Amino acid sequence: MLRKVLETIATRYVVATLNLALIFINAKALGIHGMGVAGVIYASANIVFLFNGVFCGNTIVYHMNRYALRYVFWPAYVWAFAGSAAACGVMALAGILPVGFGVEVYGLATLLSLVGIHSRVLLGKGRIQAFNVMFMIQGGSLFFLLLYMYYVAGKQDVEGYLWGMYLSNALAWLVSLPLLYLVCRRRVGEKLPSAALPPCHRLLGKMFAYGLWSSADNLTEGLTVRLNYFLLQQLSGYGQVGLLDAGTRISESVWHINRSVSAISYSQVAGTSDPEMQRQQTLRFFKWTYCALIPVMGMILLIPERIYTDYLFSSEFRGIRKVIGGLSVGIVMYGANNILSHYFIGTGKVKYSTACSCVGLLTLLLSGSLLVPAQGVFGSAVSTSIAFSAMLLFSLTVFVRQTHTSLGRLLPSKKDFAQLKAGIKGKRTRRNE
Repeated sequence: MLRKVLETIATRYVVATLNLALIFINAKALGIHGMGVAGVIYASANIVFLFNGVFCGNTIVYHMNRYALRYVFWPAYVWAFAGSAAACGVMALAGILPVGFGVEVYGLATLLSLVGIHSRVLLGKGRIQAFNVMFMIQGGSLFFLLLYMYYVAGKQDVEGYLWGMYLSNALAWLVSLPLLYLVCRRRVGEKLPSAALPPCHRLLGKMFAYGLWSSADNLTEGLTVRLNYFLLQQLSGYGQVGLLDAGTRISESVWHINRSVSAISYSQVAGTSDPEMQRQQTLRFFKWTYCALIPVMGMILLIPERIYTDYLFSSEFRGIRKVIGGLSVGIVMYGANNILSHYFIGTGKVKYSTACSCVGLLTLLLSGSLLVPAQGVFGSAVSTSIAFSAMLLFSLTVFVRQTHTSLGRLLPSKKDFAQLKAGIKGKRTRRNE
Protein backbone atom coordinates (compact mmCIF):
# COMPACT_ATOMS: atom_id res chain seq x y z
CA MET A 1 0.00 0.00 0.00
CA LEU A 2 2.78 2.43 0.93
CA ARG A 3 4.52 1.60 -2.34
CA LYS A 4 1.41 2.65 -4.28
CA VAL A 5 1.21 5.89 -2.30
CA LEU A 6 4.86 6.75 -2.90
CA GLU A 7 4.64 5.88 -6.60
CA THR A 8 1.55 8.05 -6.98
CA ILE A 9 3.19 10.96 -5.14
CA ALA A 10 6.33 10.58 -7.27
CA THR A 11 4.24 10.61 -10.46
CA ARG A 12 2.35 13.69 -9.38
CA TYR A 13 5.53 15.53 -8.46
CA VAL A 14 7.09 14.85 -11.83
CA VAL A 15 4.04 16.52 -13.33
CA ALA A 16 4.08 19.18 -10.60
CA THR A 17 7.65 20.12 -11.51
CA LEU A 18 6.64 20.59 -15.14
CA ASN A 19 3.53 22.53 -14.11
CA LEU A 20 5.57 24.75 -11.82
CA ALA A 21 7.88 25.58 -14.71
CA LEU A 22 4.77 26.13 -16.84
CA ILE A 23 3.48 28.77 -14.41
CA PHE A 24 6.58 30.84 -15.12
CA ILE A 25 6.35 30.23 -18.86
CA ASN A 26 2.68 31.24 -18.88
CA ALA A 27 3.55 34.42 -16.99
CA LYS A 28 6.15 35.36 -19.60
CA ALA A 29 3.96 34.45 -22.58
CA LEU A 30 0.54 35.68 -21.38
CA GLY A 31 1.37 38.45 -18.94
CA ILE A 32 -0.60 39.14 -15.77
CA HIS A 33 -3.83 40.01 -17.68
CA GLY A 34 -3.63 36.91 -19.89
CA MET A 35 -3.02 34.71 -16.87
CA GLY A 36 -6.11 36.23 -15.26
CA VAL A 37 -8.27 35.42 -18.29
CA ALA A 38 -6.85 31.88 -18.53
CA GLY A 39 -7.37 31.39 -14.80
CA VAL A 40 -11.05 32.39 -14.97
CA ILE A 41 -11.64 30.14 -18.00
CA TYR A 42 -10.04 27.14 -16.31
CA ALA A 43 -11.87 27.85 -13.05
CA SER A 44 -15.18 27.95 -14.98
CA ALA A 45 -14.42 24.67 -16.77
CA ASN A 46 -13.48 23.10 -13.46
CA ILE A 47 -16.80 24.15 -11.91
CA VAL A 48 -18.63 22.46 -14.82
CA PHE A 49 -16.43 19.39 -14.39
CA LEU A 50 -17.33 19.21 -10.71
CA PHE A 51 -21.03 19.54 -11.56
CA ASN A 52 -20.65 16.58 -13.92
CA GLY A 53 -19.51 14.51 -10.96
CA VAL A 54 -23.18 13.59 -10.44
CA PHE A 55 -22.51 10.71 -12.86
CA CYS A 56 -18.83 11.13 -13.80
CA GLY A 57 -17.18 11.25 -10.37
CA ASN A 58 -16.86 9.08 -7.27
CA THR A 59 -20.22 7.43 -7.95
CA ILE A 60 -18.42 5.39 -10.63
CA VAL A 61 -15.90 3.97 -8.14
CA TYR A 62 -18.62 3.25 -5.59
CA HIS A 63 -21.01 1.44 -7.97
CA MET A 64 -18.74 -0.27 -10.51
CA ASN A 65 -17.77 -3.04 -8.09
CA ARG A 66 -21.40 -3.61 -7.15
CA TYR A 67 -22.94 -3.72 -10.63
CA ALA A 68 -21.88 -4.60 -14.15
CA LEU A 69 -19.51 -1.91 -15.41
CA ARG A 70 -21.46 -1.13 -18.58
CA TYR A 71 -24.48 -0.02 -16.52
CA VAL A 72 -22.29 2.56 -14.76
CA PHE A 73 -20.00 3.59 -17.61
CA TRP A 74 -22.41 4.66 -20.37
CA PRO A 75 -24.68 6.92 -18.30
CA ALA A 76 -21.53 8.74 -17.19
CA TYR A 77 -20.44 9.21 -20.81
CA VAL A 78 -23.79 10.65 -21.88
CA TRP A 79 -23.82 12.95 -18.88
CA ALA A 80 -20.36 14.34 -19.73
CA PHE A 81 -21.89 16.05 -22.78
CA ALA A 82 -25.37 16.84 -21.44
CA GLY A 83 -24.23 17.94 -18.01
CA SER A 84 -21.61 20.30 -19.46
CA ALA A 85 -24.27 22.01 -21.57
CA ALA A 86 -26.64 22.34 -18.60
CA ALA A 87 -23.95 23.70 -16.28
CA CYS A 88 -22.71 26.23 -18.84
CA GLY A 89 -26.28 27.43 -19.34
CA VAL A 90 -26.78 27.94 -15.60
CA MET A 91 -23.45 29.77 -15.29
CA ALA A 92 -24.38 32.03 -18.20
CA LEU A 93 -27.69 32.91 -16.53
CA ALA A 94 -25.85 33.55 -13.26
CA GLY A 95 -23.42 35.87 -15.06
CA ILE A 96 -20.23 33.97 -14.11
CA LEU A 97 -19.52 32.32 -17.47
CA PRO A 98 -16.58 34.22 -19.06
CA VAL A 99 -18.00 36.46 -21.79
CA GLY A 100 -16.93 35.27 -25.24
CA PHE A 101 -15.52 31.97 -23.97
CA GLY A 102 -18.66 29.86 -23.46
CA VAL A 103 -17.84 27.32 -26.19
CA GLU A 104 -14.27 26.98 -24.93
CA VAL A 105 -15.46 26.33 -21.37
CA TYR A 106 -17.94 23.69 -22.62
CA GLY A 107 -15.34 21.88 -24.74
CA LEU A 108 -12.69 21.87 -22.02
CA ALA A 109 -15.14 20.75 -19.32
CA THR A 110 -16.41 17.90 -21.51
CA LEU A 111 -12.88 16.66 -22.18
CA LEU A 112 -12.00 16.86 -18.49
CA SER A 113 -15.13 14.85 -17.66
CA LEU A 114 -14.36 12.10 -20.20
CA VAL A 115 -10.80 11.75 -18.93
CA GLY A 116 -12.17 11.76 -15.38
CA ILE A 117 -14.51 8.85 -16.18
CA HIS A 118 -11.64 6.73 -17.48
CA SER A 119 -9.43 7.55 -14.50
CA ARG A 120 -12.23 6.67 -12.04
CA VAL A 121 -12.73 3.28 -13.68
CA LEU A 122 -9.00 2.51 -13.48
CA LEU A 123 -8.84 3.70 -9.87
CA GLY A 124 -11.92 1.68 -8.94
CA LYS A 125 -10.29 -1.49 -10.25
CA GLY A 126 -7.07 -0.78 -8.38
CA ARG A 127 -5.07 -0.17 -11.56
CA ILE A 128 -2.91 2.45 -9.86
CA GLN A 129 -0.08 2.28 -12.40
CA ALA A 130 -2.48 2.83 -15.31
CA PHE A 131 -4.11 5.65 -13.32
CA ASN A 132 -0.67 7.24 -12.86
CA VAL A 133 0.12 6.86 -16.58
CA MET A 134 -3.06 8.75 -17.44
CA PHE A 135 -2.21 11.51 -15.00
CA MET A 136 1.34 11.75 -16.33
CA ILE A 137 0.13 12.13 -19.91
CA GLN A 138 -2.62 14.58 -19.05
CA GLY A 139 -0.38 16.84 -16.98
CA GLY A 140 3.04 16.20 -18.49
CA SER A 141 2.08 16.63 -22.14
CA LEU A 142 0.59 20.05 -21.38
CA PHE A 143 4.08 21.43 -20.70
CA PHE A 144 5.45 20.42 -24.09
CA LEU A 145 2.28 21.31 -25.99
CA LEU A 146 2.23 24.82 -24.58
CA LEU A 147 5.92 25.28 -25.35
CA TYR A 148 5.06 24.36 -28.94
CA MET A 149 2.06 26.72 -29.03
CA TYR A 150 3.94 29.67 -27.56
CA TYR A 151 7.34 29.40 -29.24
CA VAL A 152 6.84 27.33 -32.41
CA ALA A 153 3.28 28.10 -33.49
CA GLY A 154 3.68 31.68 -32.25
CA LYS A 155 0.41 31.70 -30.26
CA GLN A 156 1.51 33.56 -27.14
CA ASP A 157 -2.05 34.31 -26.08
CA VAL A 158 -5.07 32.76 -24.39
CA GLU A 159 -5.95 30.90 -27.60
CA GLY A 160 -2.60 29.13 -27.52
CA TYR A 161 -3.18 28.21 -23.88
CA LEU A 162 -6.59 26.75 -24.68
CA TRP A 163 -5.26 24.69 -27.58
CA GLY A 164 -2.65 23.22 -25.26
CA MET A 165 -5.36 22.30 -22.73
CA TYR A 166 -7.55 20.72 -25.41
CA LEU A 167 -4.74 18.64 -26.89
CA SER A 168 -3.29 17.40 -23.59
CA ASN A 169 -6.69 16.16 -22.39
CA ALA A 170 -7.54 14.65 -25.78
CA LEU A 171 -4.22 12.78 -25.72
CA ALA A 172 -4.90 11.45 -22.22
CA TRP A 173 -8.35 10.28 -23.37
CA LEU A 174 -6.91 8.47 -26.40
CA VAL A 175 -4.12 6.77 -24.46
CA SER A 176 -6.55 5.65 -21.76
CA LEU A 177 -8.79 3.81 -24.25
CA PRO A 178 -6.58 0.68 -24.53
CA LEU A 179 -6.01 0.71 -20.76
CA LEU A 180 -9.74 0.85 -20.22
CA TYR A 181 -10.35 -1.88 -22.79
CA LEU A 182 -8.16 -4.29 -20.83
CA VAL A 183 -10.17 -3.67 -17.68
CA CYS A 184 -13.53 -3.98 -19.46
CA ARG A 185 -12.52 -7.14 -21.34
CA ARG A 186 -11.70 -8.91 -18.08
CA ARG A 187 -15.25 -8.28 -16.91
CA VAL A 188 -16.94 -9.66 -20.02
CA GLY A 189 -18.90 -12.78 -19.11
CA GLU A 190 -18.62 -12.10 -15.39
CA LYS A 191 -21.81 -13.27 -13.70
CA LEU A 192 -23.25 -11.12 -11.00
CA PRO A 193 -26.10 -12.13 -8.68
CA SER A 194 -29.48 -11.25 -10.12
CA ALA A 195 -30.06 -9.00 -7.12
CA ALA A 196 -27.04 -6.97 -8.22
CA LEU A 197 -28.68 -6.13 -11.56
CA PRO A 198 -31.62 -3.81 -10.83
CA PRO A 199 -33.67 -2.20 -13.59
CA CYS A 200 -31.82 0.55 -15.39
CA HIS A 201 -33.90 3.36 -13.89
CA ARG A 202 -33.25 2.08 -10.35
CA LEU A 203 -29.51 1.96 -10.88
CA LEU A 204 -29.53 5.42 -12.42
CA GLY A 205 -31.47 6.61 -9.38
CA LYS A 206 -28.89 5.11 -7.04
CA MET A 207 -26.02 6.61 -9.02
CA PHE A 208 -27.77 9.97 -9.09
CA ALA A 209 -28.53 9.94 -5.35
CA TYR A 210 -24.94 9.07 -4.42
CA GLY A 211 -23.47 11.28 -7.13
CA LEU A 212 -25.70 14.23 -6.21
CA TRP A 213 -24.30 14.36 -2.69
CA SER A 214 -20.77 13.79 -3.93
CA SER A 215 -21.13 16.32 -6.76
CA ALA A 216 -22.72 18.87 -4.45
CA ASP A 217 -19.77 18.32 -2.15
CA ASN A 218 -17.18 18.71 -4.91
CA LEU A 219 -18.99 21.64 -6.51
CA THR A 220 -19.32 23.50 -3.22
CA GLU A 221 -15.70 22.72 -2.41
CA GLY A 222 -14.65 23.87 -5.88
CA LEU A 223 -16.50 27.14 -5.41
CA THR A 224 -14.75 27.57 -2.08
CA VAL A 225 -11.40 27.10 -3.82
CA ARG A 226 -12.09 29.32 -6.85
CA LEU A 227 -15.00 31.67 -6.12
CA ASN A 228 -12.56 34.40 -5.09
CA TYR A 229 -11.38 34.53 -8.71
CA PHE A 230 -14.80 35.80 -9.76
CA LEU A 231 -15.17 38.13 -6.77
CA LEU A 232 -11.75 39.66 -7.38
CA GLN A 233 -12.33 39.97 -11.13
CA GLN A 234 -15.53 41.93 -10.53
CA LEU A 235 -13.81 44.30 -8.10
CA SER A 236 -10.25 44.65 -9.44
CA GLY A 237 -10.09 43.21 -12.97
CA TYR A 238 -8.16 40.37 -14.62
CA GLY A 239 -4.76 41.71 -13.58
CA GLN A 240 -5.34 41.07 -9.88
CA VAL A 241 -6.84 37.67 -10.74
CA GLY A 242 -3.59 36.90 -12.57
CA LEU A 243 -1.59 37.72 -9.43
CA LEU A 244 -3.91 35.58 -7.29
CA ASP A 245 -3.77 32.74 -9.82
CA ALA A 246 0.04 32.72 -9.87
CA GLY A 247 0.27 32.69 -6.08
CA THR A 248 -2.46 30.06 -5.81
CA ARG A 249 -0.85 27.70 -8.30
CA ILE A 250 2.52 27.88 -6.57
CA SER A 251 0.91 27.28 -3.17
CA GLU A 252 -1.33 24.48 -4.45
CA SER A 253 1.67 22.59 -5.82
CA VAL A 254 1.92 20.98 -2.37
CA TRP A 255 -1.54 19.48 -2.86
CA HIS A 256 -0.06 16.78 -5.06
CA ILE A 257 0.84 15.11 -1.77
CA ASN A 258 -2.67 14.95 -0.34
CA ARG A 259 -4.27 14.23 -3.73
CA SER A 260 -1.98 11.26 -4.22
CA VAL A 261 -2.64 9.97 -0.71
CA SER A 262 -6.40 10.59 -0.87
CA ALA A 263 -6.74 8.64 -4.13
CA ILE A 264 -5.21 5.58 -2.43
CA SER A 265 -7.03 6.26 0.84
CA TYR A 266 -10.41 6.42 -0.89
CA SER A 267 -9.89 3.14 -2.75
CA GLN A 268 -8.79 1.47 0.52
CA VAL A 269 -11.68 2.81 2.59
CA ALA A 270 -14.32 2.11 -0.08
CA GLY A 271 -12.90 -1.39 -0.57
CA THR A 272 -13.64 -2.60 2.97
CA SER A 273 -16.75 -2.63 5.15
CA ASP A 274 -14.84 -2.94 8.44
CA PRO A 275 -15.35 0.36 10.35
CA GLU A 276 -12.23 -0.08 12.48
CA MET A 277 -10.07 -0.75 9.42
CA GLN A 278 -11.51 2.33 7.73
CA ARG A 279 -10.76 4.43 10.80
CA GLN A 280 -7.19 3.15 11.19
CA GLN A 281 -6.36 3.68 7.53
CA THR A 282 -7.79 7.19 7.56
CA LEU A 283 -5.86 8.17 10.69
CA ARG A 284 -2.61 6.86 9.24
CA PHE A 285 -3.08 8.69 5.94
CA PHE A 286 -4.23 11.87 7.71
CA LYS A 287 -1.10 12.05 9.87
CA TRP A 288 1.27 11.21 7.02
CA THR A 289 -0.35 13.93 4.92
CA TYR A 290 -0.13 16.93 7.22
CA CYS A 291 3.35 15.92 8.39
CA ALA A 292 4.45 16.10 4.76
CA LEU A 293 2.52 19.27 3.85
CA ILE A 294 3.86 21.50 6.63
CA PRO A 295 7.61 21.37 5.77
CA VAL A 296 6.97 21.61 2.02
CA MET A 297 4.79 24.69 2.48
CA GLY A 298 7.43 26.11 4.81
CA MET A 299 10.08 25.80 2.12
CA ILE A 300 7.90 27.68 -0.36
CA LEU A 301 7.43 30.49 2.17
CA LEU A 302 11.21 30.89 2.43
CA ILE A 303 11.55 31.88 -1.24
CA PRO A 304 12.31 35.66 -1.40
CA GLU A 305 10.01 38.00 -3.33
CA ARG A 306 12.76 39.06 -5.74
CA ILE A 307 13.12 35.48 -6.99
CA TYR A 308 9.58 35.74 -8.31
CA THR A 309 9.73 39.30 -9.66
CA ASP A 310 13.30 39.29 -11.06
CA TYR A 311 13.69 35.73 -12.35
CA LEU A 312 10.57 33.55 -12.39
CA PHE A 313 7.85 36.05 -13.33
CA SER A 314 8.20 39.79 -13.87
CA SER A 315 7.77 43.04 -11.95
CA GLU A 316 4.02 42.84 -12.75
CA PHE A 317 3.75 40.11 -10.12
CA ARG A 318 5.02 42.21 -7.21
CA GLY A 319 3.21 41.14 -4.05
CA ILE A 320 3.01 37.46 -4.93
CA ARG A 321 4.91 36.37 -1.80
CA LYS A 322 2.32 38.14 0.34
CA VAL A 323 -0.42 36.27 -1.52
CA ILE A 324 1.35 32.95 -0.88
CA GLY A 325 1.72 33.85 2.80
CA GLY A 326 -2.00 34.60 3.06
CA LEU A 327 -2.83 31.24 1.49
CA SER A 328 -0.25 29.11 3.33
CA VAL A 329 -2.21 28.14 6.45
CA GLY A 330 -5.30 27.32 4.43
CA ILE A 331 -3.31 25.22 1.95
CA VAL A 332 -2.14 22.90 4.74
CA MET A 333 -5.59 22.81 6.33
CA TYR A 334 -7.30 21.94 3.07
CA GLY A 335 -4.77 19.21 2.28
CA ALA A 336 -5.34 17.53 5.64
CA ASN A 337 -9.11 17.89 5.30
CA ASN A 338 -8.94 16.17 1.91
CA ILE A 339 -8.15 12.86 3.63
CA LEU A 340 -11.09 13.14 6.04
CA SER A 341 -13.40 14.14 3.20
CA HIS A 342 -12.49 10.98 1.29
CA TYR A 343 -13.17 8.94 4.43
CA PHE A 344 -16.75 10.27 4.54
CA ILE A 345 -17.22 9.64 0.81
CA GLY A 346 -15.67 6.16 0.92
CA THR A 347 -17.89 5.07 3.81
CA GLY A 348 -21.04 6.34 2.11
CA LYS A 349 -21.41 9.30 4.53
CA VAL A 350 -21.22 11.82 1.72
CA LYS A 351 -23.56 14.23 3.50
CA TYR A 352 -20.86 15.05 6.04
CA SER A 353 -18.34 15.89 3.35
CA THR A 354 -20.98 18.01 1.61
CA ALA A 355 -21.82 19.80 4.84
CA CYS A 356 -18.10 20.49 5.33
CA SER A 357 -17.86 22.07 1.89
CA CYS A 358 -20.95 24.18 2.61
CA VAL A 359 -19.33 25.41 5.82
CA GLY A 360 -16.26 26.39 3.78
CA LEU A 361 -18.28 28.18 1.12
CA LEU A 362 -20.37 30.14 3.63
CA THR A 363 -17.25 31.09 5.56
CA LEU A 364 -15.58 32.23 2.33
CA LEU A 365 -18.57 34.36 1.33
CA LEU A 366 -18.66 36.01 4.74
CA SER A 367 -14.91 36.59 5.12
CA GLY A 368 -14.47 37.43 1.42
CA SER A 369 -17.20 40.05 1.48
CA LEU A 370 -15.31 41.79 4.28
CA LEU A 371 -11.68 41.26 3.27
CA VAL A 372 -11.66 41.40 -0.55
CA PRO A 373 -13.09 44.96 -0.87
CA ALA A 374 -10.77 46.18 1.89
CA GLN A 375 -7.56 44.27 1.17
CA GLY A 376 -7.90 43.22 -2.47
CA VAL A 377 -5.86 40.24 -3.56
CA PHE A 378 -4.30 39.71 -0.11
CA GLY A 379 -7.74 39.77 1.49
CA SER A 380 -8.83 37.17 -1.04
CA ALA A 381 -5.94 34.91 0.00
CA VAL A 382 -6.62 35.30 3.72
CA SER A 383 -10.36 34.66 3.31
CA THR A 384 -9.51 31.43 1.50
CA SER A 385 -7.33 30.34 4.43
CA ILE A 386 -10.12 31.12 6.89
CA ALA A 387 -12.59 29.04 4.84
CA PHE A 388 -10.22 26.05 4.58
CA SER A 389 -9.54 26.18 8.33
CA ALA A 390 -13.28 26.13 9.05
CA MET A 391 -13.64 23.07 6.81
CA LEU A 392 -10.94 21.11 8.67
CA LEU A 393 -12.39 22.04 12.06
CA PHE A 394 -15.82 20.78 10.99
CA SER A 395 -14.45 17.51 9.55
CA LEU A 396 -12.34 16.79 12.62
CA THR A 397 -15.33 17.38 14.91
CA VAL A 398 -17.52 14.97 12.93
CA PHE A 399 -14.79 12.34 12.49
CA VAL A 400 -13.86 12.31 16.18
CA ARG A 401 -17.49 11.97 17.26
CA GLN A 402 -18.44 9.39 14.62
CA THR A 403 -15.44 7.13 15.19
CA HIS A 404 -14.95 7.78 18.94
CA THR A 405 -11.36 8.81 18.31
CA SER A 406 -9.44 10.68 21.00
CA LEU A 407 -7.75 13.92 20.01
CA GLY A 408 -4.37 12.43 20.87
CA ARG A 409 -4.76 9.87 18.09
CA LEU A 410 -4.70 12.72 15.55
CA LEU A 411 -1.05 13.41 16.41
CA PRO A 412 1.77 11.29 14.93
CA SER A 413 3.30 8.71 17.25
CA LYS A 414 6.49 6.65 17.24
CA LYS A 415 4.43 3.77 15.87
CA ASP A 416 3.37 5.84 12.85
CA PHE A 417 6.97 6.75 12.02
CA ALA A 418 8.03 3.13 12.55
CA GLN A 419 5.36 1.94 10.11
CA LEU A 420 6.45 4.55 7.58
CA LYS A 421 10.09 3.57 7.98
CA ALA A 422 9.25 -0.13 7.67
CA GLY A 423 7.21 0.54 4.54
CA ILE A 424 10.06 2.45 2.89
CA LYS A 425 12.56 -0.25 3.85
CA GLY A 426 10.22 -2.90 2.48
CA LYS A 427 10.01 -1.06 -0.82
CA ARG A 428 13.80 -0.85 -1.09
CA THR A 429 14.12 -4.54 -0.27
CA ARG A 430 11.70 -5.51 -3.02
CA ARG A 431 13.58 -3.36 -5.50
CA ASN A 432 16.89 -4.99 -4.58
CA GLU A 433 15.39 -8.42 -4.98
